[in-house]
Amino acid sequence: MRYQRIMCLDYGDARIGVAFSDLLGLTANPYEIYQSQDIDKDIEYLTNLAKSNNVSLIVIGMPYSLDGSENQRTQITKFFGQKLSDFSGIKVMFEDERLSSVEAEEMLKDRKIPPTKRKQYLDMFSAAVILESYLKSKGD
Repeated sequence: MRYQRIMCLDYGDARIGVAFSDLLGLTANPYEIYQSQDIDKDIEYLTNLAKSNNVSLIVIGMPYSLDGSENQRTQITKFFGQKLSDFSGIKVMFEDERLSSVEAEEMLKDRKIPPTKRKQYLDMFSAAVILESYLKSKGD
């Protein structure tokens, strides 16, 4: 059996949080925050990152409105995901990210990260929360 990782993205205009699963797809681990440049550079960077980490699937947090409806950000994220999949050749799936930032903020508080430093870690931990949600839904 060949093990492969899942990469998860918390996609934003300025920053993209990145997390990876372990090789068995059981746990989600925060990895980095990538400073967005432009869509083509972002996609090239993320494709190289995915391929160098033997990623078989990319999960992107889908920013639905609190009532579950789609919005402008949802459409932008879908476009980005499609372009990333087309360029990388790696399957992209979407996972509801509602309230992931709230949960990530709690994780940072639990880890005693000072409030002044939380913002620099938030997107990366949000990506891990989104990936954890995806992994749990696959186990059910």
